[in-house]
Amino acid sequence: MPISTVCLVLSGLLWGTGGLIGTLLGRAAGLSPLSVAAYRLLAGGGLIVAVLALTGRRWPTRRVAWTRIAVNGLLSALFQSCYFAAISLTSVSLATLVTIGGTPVIVTLVERARGGRALGRAGMITMAMALGGLGLLTGLPGGGFSETAVLASTGMALLSAAGFAVVTLIGTSPVTGLDELTLNGFGFSLGGMALLPLAALLGGGLGFRPSLASAGLLAALGIGPTAVAYTLYFRGLRKASASTAALLSLIEPLAAAVLAALVLGDRLSTTGIAGAVMLLAAVARTVRAESAQLTSISRTGG
Repeated sequence: MPISTVCLVLSGLLWGTGGLIGTLLGRAAGLSPLSVAAYRLLAGGGLIVAVLALTGRRWPTRRVAWTRIAVNGLLSALFQSCYFAAISLTSVSLATLVTIGGTPVIVTLVERARGGRALGRAGMITMAMALGGLGLLTGLPGGGFSETAVLASTGMALLSAAGFAVVTLIGTSPVTGLDELTLNGFGFSLGGMALLPLAALLGGGLGFRPSLASAGLLAALGIGPTAVAYTLYFRGLRKASASTAALLSLIEPLAAAVLAALVLGDRLSTTGIAGAVMLLAAVARTVRAESAQLTSISRTGG
């Protein structure tokens, strides 16, 4: 398996731990989901900046590098806040289905419009399997939501998907001299600061109940599914196509469902298990296709 594909798979697995850790952090520290998102970005970004400072890494000096950092940071704040807004309007299942399912669709459409690599029949089958599996795994939201709430939630989730899609698309064109650690360290710090006023106004405040458990959970959230996961994701984007990266990000809900079953005792229904199998099959097809594509490119010297 190519190293770029390994990085993308690992990033998806790490993202899958974010929901559980974030939920436990919210309970331990008394935080709303939006406040958890703000602290997550600040913790992840701050830890990376600290590592950069301790290792003597030089800060970016070129304007184009700081522009990319600012764009990534603000987009991170956008898709995080819109995702949690979608959840607050309806449910986690609808927000996850539209956000995570919408991202590969948007990326693929933009790539085709830009004259990029066509998805092809096999790719369309893989996409259908992935989206179908995601729908079966997450399920549909229960009743009781008004039409206005569903439409508003779907709109917020689509905006979140678009934000992550843009991050993915521009990530395939890295800025010379700007490595993944520096990009994420300063970008997440900026994104976290941008989310603070929203969390304070709309998320019920930023009050953090300090304890050993909450501090440990915040560190775990900042390191694993944030600092390490996104660094691996952008490293994978240096070689993989944006559509492949977006499809492999669907590992996140699969990993989250398995982790919830193992740690929280949640039980997957027969439909959920079928969805998980379909998602796993789609991921395997994507990995195999990307490996074949990279092998072909290396053989032809492309």
